[in-house]
Amino acid sequence: MSMPSDQPIRVLIMGAAGRDFHDFNTFWRNNPRYKVVAFTAAQIPDIHGRTYPPELSGVDYPEGIAIEPEEKLVELIEKHKVDQVAMAYSDLSHEDVMHKAALVNAAGADFRMLSPLRTMVKSTKPVIAVCAVRTGCGKSQTSRAITEILKSMGKRVAAVRHPMPYGDLTRQICQRFASIEDMVRHECTIEEREEYEPHIRAGNVVFAGVDYERILREAEKEADVVLWDGGNNDAAFFKPDLYIVVADPHRPGHEVRYYPGETNARLADVVVINKVKTAKAEDVETVEANIRRVNPTARLIRADSPVTVDNPAAIQGKRVLVVEDGPTLTHGEMTYGAGHVAARANGAAQIVDPRPYAVGSIKATFEKYTHVTEVLPAMGYGQKQISELEATINATDCDMVLIGTPIDLGLLLKINKPSQRVRYELAAEATEALKTEVQRVV
Repeated sequence: MSMPSDQPIRVLIMGAAGRDFHDFNTFWRNNPRYKVVAFTAAQIPDIHGRTYPPELSGVDYPEGIAIEPEEKLVELIEKHKVDQVAMAYSDLSHEDVMHKAALVNAAGADFRMLSPLRTMVKSTKPVIAVCAVRTGCGKSQTSRAITEILKSMGKRVAAVRHPMPYGDLTRQICQRFASIEDMVRHECTIEEREEYEPHIRAGNVVFAGVDYERILREAEKEADVVLWDGGNNDAAFFKPDLYIVVADPHRPGHEVRYYPGETNARLADVVVINKVKTAKAEDVETVEANIRRVNPTARLIRADSPVTVDNPAAIQGKRVLVVEDGPTLTHGEMTYGAGHVAARANGAAQIVDPRPYAVGSIKATFEKYTHVTEVLPAMGYGQKQISELEATINATDCDMVLIGTPIDLGLLLKINKPSQRVRYELAAEATEALKTEVQRVV
């Protein structure tokens, strides 16, 4: 399926509305050697059927670029006479990546993965990156700890969040969040709120969007230090002066079995092995041994993220519905999260199975991710799904709802029964260890 040598190489980018757009902007856009014929979309509901708009795609793509469902991959390779398919999304097992490579090769195209080093944007300010080997390792509380360290040093911090552009891309090119009202104005999904709101409530300014060169330049105007707050297990979009990667001993071995999490493990200056007090000792040792094998020079920090609730006595003896962070359960493949830990630790009589009460897309989520059984993923990629999440919670026969997401869902949903939030922050010992590393580069 090769093209004549005087014709551009025809490329299809496989993505999930994040790394794919960044790779296009930094490598493929304005590159006469290549012609990007389409994006495909996966993992996130309803992000296909859109167009990467001309405002972002540039003069070579006056009509923009179509975003198609990944299920049409083979058809698209044939239709567009694709020469190369570029993998550009995260949280995939190595085996899944190679299954996709085999599919692409059998359809007649080459399979390609850009190095993140090729697409990192260089900042004029120091950059600290917080990434992970899997979704749900504890990046958020690590990022919050880093911002507090920097502010204690008298530094202005801009937190730049990994992209979640699930709406109108032309309105999400470069976004700035400094208040709850900003999130309302930008019509943020639950997933976006989970990442932005804790920063905002801590007094931090958050930047996000689609064009990360432009976003970085805006962030630099307000900051002494830029914090890259990563998503999933994706690599940093900015070239970091300090690369911190979080690992999870509740999923031992995943640090060397998932893409691009293993890349992060190999690039890390510091690896935080989180949740050590709730994990098995042998699993902590496994993670540590794997990290030392692939990156013997990285500093290893063992950390804990204690789980707290406001009223433990109210949980004792109750039938509890546990609501957890959505991506951690779905493509993060966890069967439980902080809410489940809090329910067990505080004597819940029963953790109620939400599946019989699930409606609409929430029911479909359980059907797709069959490993999720005892807890309810807080899916909310649009108003319809948020309404279905609310209906599922309200239909569930329980005494109390424990909310293990990083935000107070009670502000978004009308919950018809008592509820409590579960909170978690990085423990002081790990924060002190990170402070030494931060002071070294800032």
